[in-house]
This record gives sequence, structure tokens and C-alpha cells, in this order.
Amino acid sequence: MSHRPTSAAPHLRRLVELLAAGAPADELGAVAAEARRAGVDARDLAEVEGATEAALRVRNTLRQHRRRETELTALFDTAGDLAALRDLDAVLRSIVRRARMLLGTDTAYLTLADEEAGDTYMRVTDGSVSELFQNLRLQLGEGLGGLVAQTARPYASPDYRTDGRFLHTGSIDAGVLDEGLVAILGVPLLLGSGSGGQVIGALFAADRTPRTFAPEEVALLCSLADHAAIAIDTARTMADARLALAELAEANAVIREHSAAMQRAAESHDRLTDLVLRGGDVSDVAAAVAGLLKGEVAVHDGAGWPLTSTGEHGGGGTDGREHPAGAEETTAVEGAARAEKAAGAEETAGAEKAAGVETAGAEEAAALVAAAESSRATAHAVFRDGRWVCAVLAGQELLGCLVLYGRPELDDPDRRLFERSSVVTSLLLLLRRSVAETENRVRGDLITDLLTAPDRDPAGLVARGRRLGIDLDRPHFLLVARAGDAARERLADAAVQYLFGCGGVSAVHEGAAVLLLPCDGTGPGTAARAAAGQLGRLAGVPVTVAGAGPAAGPRAIADAHAEGVRCLRAMHVLGRDGGGACAAELGFVGVLLGDDHDVDGFVAATLGPLLEYDAQRGTQLVRTLRAYFGCGGSLTRAKEELHVHVNTVVQRLDRIHALLGPGWNTPEQTLELQLALRLQLLSGG
Repeated sequence: MSHRPTSAAPHLRRLVELLAAGAPADELGAVAAEARRAGVDARDLAEVEGATEAALRVRNTLRQHRRRETELTALFDTAGDLAALRDLDAVLRSIVRRARMLLGTDTAYLTLADEEAGDTYMRVTDGSVSELFQNLRLQLGEGLGGLVAQTARPYASPDYRTDGRFLHTGSIDAGVLDEGLVAILGVPLLLGSGSGGQVIGALFAADRTPRTFAPEEVALLCSLADHAAIAIDTARTMADARLALAELAEANAVIREHSAAMQRAAESHDRLTDLVLRGGDVSDVAAAVAGLLKGEVAVHDGAGWPLTSTGEHGGGGTDGREHPAGAEETTAVEGAARAEKAAGAEETAGAEKAAGVETAGAEEAAALVAAAESSRATAHAVFRDGRWVCAVLAGQELLGCLVLYGRPELDDPDRRLFERSSVVTSLLLLLRRSVAETENRVRGDLITDLLTAPDRDPAGLVARGRRLGIDLDRPHFLLVARAGDAARERLADAAVQYLFGCGGVSAVHEGAAVLLLPCDGTGPGTAARAAAGQLGRLAGVPVTVAGAGPAAGPRAIADAHAEGVRCLRAMHVLGRDGGGACAAELGFVGVLLGDDHDVDGFVAATLGPLLEYDAQRGTQLVRTLRAYFGCGGSLTRAKEELHVHVNTVVQRLDRIHALLGPGWNTPEQTLELQLALRLQLLSGG
């Protein structure tokens, strides 16, 4: 029986099936062996073996195509990431991760150049476990990465630790050893092409076992590096674009703000100019500025005292003479004068309180003057004690200052608006002062005629006064003020400023400044003290002021002037220069100097607290004091005259001490008390 050879067809079909299933190369190679064992004849066996070789080539081609497809997919995905670039770090991490996946390495990483430091640093890693490696910095030319950055060429090492082509350093070798890397492939990140390309970093793939990287792997990593370079360049361009847009937006905002500020400045200038042209006053300017700056504005004179205010700050009126102490100051100063005469414990306490108010007002004025001087020195508004202060100048003369409250933060446009307002204020103050000086010179002639010839034509003097806005038939205080001869002109100017806006008038007569001002419900002593303080500040020297009145009519005014001159002379003799007083406040000297010789007023001012205490409680303090003085200050003789125990005398004297004050038994006070006791006894008291 003959043996027929096995057909090759089944084996060829088997090859096709394995190829279609993507079987490994060893299964494809086993088909030819199976055909040989099956007894396929030599010619068919050769066909099977040829088909097997062709199948293996097809398998390799398909494998390369699949790999290339995977690589292209990765590159397309990377390109998609670049197209939707939002976060540079995320894109770089994705590229490094894909490099590690496609090349099948244990780790991949990316370094960037540091232009300021002149080296490269680790930016992104994937698969790294060593903190030392992740923080490596490589100088140009050091290690594989430094050489890639320096030469702009890819380099691969199957075993870096033994590769002598690279400059090994202790820090780099330590990092590589700590990470456990052996085979390393590095390619440059290039911006541009050719010799003009700029290396901005490098992309690496590395294994922890020896490995030779194929050319196609190098090409793939170069493609990914190109994408990374594009991502970095795009991110930088976008960052520059965003910065440029931000700067442009900021510039536009500045331009809009400047335009708005210019428009606002023009509007405010027109508004203030219109105020001046319509005859507005300083108070109108203050109100306008307060409205423009959304704050409270006060105007103060050169001595720091308020001229006007739009709110609770400033505390003054609009006539230039109402100072922070206000009405409290005038009544309190009068109380202080009575307290000097020991008018009782309650009046003394009131005087002390008023003195505190007056002192606080003076300190506030001094602080404002200091701030205004600083503003004048810097030519800008200054911020002091929670408020803005701007000097009001006429050349180098300090006319006063503008004060803005309620705006701790003041931007440049508002600050310039505030400063420009001071110029308008200075114009108004100069205009007011010029008008006042002119009017005062005309009115001063009237004062001179009043004092030299009051009886020549009384009706004519009254008529002249009315034409000048002065009603001589109204009660007036007459003040006589004197300073040193060197300050006489300054005192005359200070008098004009002091009376500015109050309806008063001043003149220089016989070397002294004479001020005639309407009565304000206080007294001549109070008016004299207020004028002494203000005139002294305005003139810059101590000024002594004597007050007289109230007086109405030419003759009474002339008599008041004579009394004021006598009082001024007495104040100098008594050593009271630099203060203010009236004749009635000079004790018995005032009684002798005064035209009315007010004995009862002197007794009441000197013994008033004791008389009132005796009247209310039925005590005998006045009788005890008379006996004490009559016995030469002897307690024993006084108690015998009064028929009481010596302790009773002591207790009564303690009460007298409490009512009259600690200075009651000084020689000067003792003299006035004994004179008052004698006059009281003579009058039947």
C-alpha cells in the first residue's frame, strides 16, 4: 500500500489564522516544524517555510504600525492638550507621563533652564521616588542632562554610572544613585530651528536596568520634547499677553481716573470761581469744599482759631473772634476774675473748669498752626492728628489754614482739589482784610474825633457812626491795648484782624490801640481778657488790655476811654502786664480809679462768699474775720472779744479759708479784706 504526502494547505491556513490572531513569533515559527513532522514533501515544505518567513515579516510590520499608531495617538493627544492649554504644569506632566508609557521606562522627567542662576533644574518627574533626585540642579556641561542642554543634541547611555562620556559630579551621581537609574536617554527642548534655536530644557526617559535605546525611541522622545517646548513657549506667550492686557487695562483705568479727576477738578474750579464771583464768603467756600470731598471742613485764622466750620469741628462762628472756648470762655473768665476775689467755692470751681477749656482751645490752636507751618514748608496738605491741614497763604504770610475732617484716606485728585481750595480761600481772606482795613481807617477817624472832642458835635458823631455801620447809641465796650514800642504797628494790624467781622472798630490813639466793640452780654473784664489773649497771639508779643464800659453815646465812650487808660496804667504798676482786666477787678485800686466809685460792688466782690454764707446759715464769719483782724491776728484775744471758745474761732477761720481760698491772708488780700470790712461797717452792714 503506497503512502501519499500530506498537503501543505492546512499549514498555510494555520499561518494565516495565527497572523490574524496576532500570535507571537514563536507560534508562527512552529508551523513549519509541524509541517515537517507531518511529512509534507520537500517542495511544499519549502512553501510553508517561505510563508512562515513572510508571516513573521508581516507580523513585524503590523507591530511597527501599531506602535507608530500608538505614538501618533499620543502625539495627537499632546497636541490636543496644547490646543486647550490652561495649566502649563498639567500639560508638562502629561507629556512626561506619555514619554514614560511609550518608551516603557521606569521613570521620565523634564528639566528647564534657569537663566538667572545659569543652570537647569528639575521641573516635572514621573515614576521618581527619590527626593534628592527630584531637587537636582545641573550646571551646563555637567552630567548627561547638562551636556544635552549645552550641545542641544540628544544623548543616550545604556549604563550612566560607568559611561565616561559625561562629566560626573558628586551631587548628580548621588541623585542618580539614590533614584537607582542606569540607562538614561535625554533630548533637548528647542525653541526655533537650526543654529538659532534656543535650548530651554531637556526631556528624559530612564530605566533602573541597563538598556540600549533604539533610534525610533530617540525620535519619539524628540517629538514629545518638541511638543513640550511648544507648550512652554505658548504658556510664556499667553502669560506675556495676559500681563500686557492687565497693564493695558490698568493704563485704561488710570486714564479714565485721570479724565474723571480732570473733569471733577474743572467742575470744582468752576463752582468755587462762581462762588467768588457771586460774592461768596469763606463759609460758602468751606461748605462747597465739604460737599465736594464728602467731609467736614473748617477754616482757621493764622493763630489757629476757627473762622468757620461746616460741622461739629472747629467750634467757631464766622466773625473770627469766636474761639473754641466760645461763650463758656467769656462767662468763665468773668467767673475767674470773681474767683480771684474769693467769691466762693462754686465760682472757683467754675473758673478752674473754664480755664481748662481755654487752655485746651489754645493747645488745639497751637497744634493747627504747627500743622499749617508744615504744610507751608512742603507746599502740600499734610495729615495730622486724624485730619488734613492745608496752609492758606498770601506769598509767605500765613493767613490761616483749611482743615478737613472725616477723610483719613485722600487720593491725589481729592488732595489737589483740597489744596486748590486754599488758594480761593486766601483770595477771599485777602479781600476781606483789605476791605476791613480800608473801612477801619475811615472808622478810625471817627474814634479819634470821639476821644478828642466828644462834646463838639455829639449828634454829628452819632450820624457819622451810623453811616459807617456803627451805632454809637448802642452799649459798647471800650478796650485800651498796649504792647512794646517795637510792636506798635503789629498791634494795630492785630486789632484790625481781631475785630474783623464783629462790627467793632479800632484806632491808634496816644500810642495805644483803642478798640470799640458791641457789648456781648458779658463784661469789660471778660472782653479785655479775651482780647489780650488773641491780640498777643496775632501780634506775637504780650499785650496788656484794659476794659471799660458798657458805654453809649460820645461822652460816655470818651469817659470809658479815660477810665481804660487809668486802668491800663494801674495794671502796669501792679505787675499785671500781658493780661486783661477792668477797673472793678483791681480791688480797692479799681474803686479809686473807676468813675462810678462802686463801693457796694467792691464790698460784694471781696466779702461776697462770707456775706452769703452768713445770710444762709445765720453764722458770724464776717464778724469773726473783723475781730481777728482787729486783734492783730491773735486767736486768744479774738475768742475773748467774740465770747466763744478758741476752737470755735479756729473752725470759723477754717471755713473762711475754704470760702476765700488759700491766699486770703496774704498781705495784698488782707489789705483788701480789711478795707472791705471797714467800708461794710461804715455803710451800716
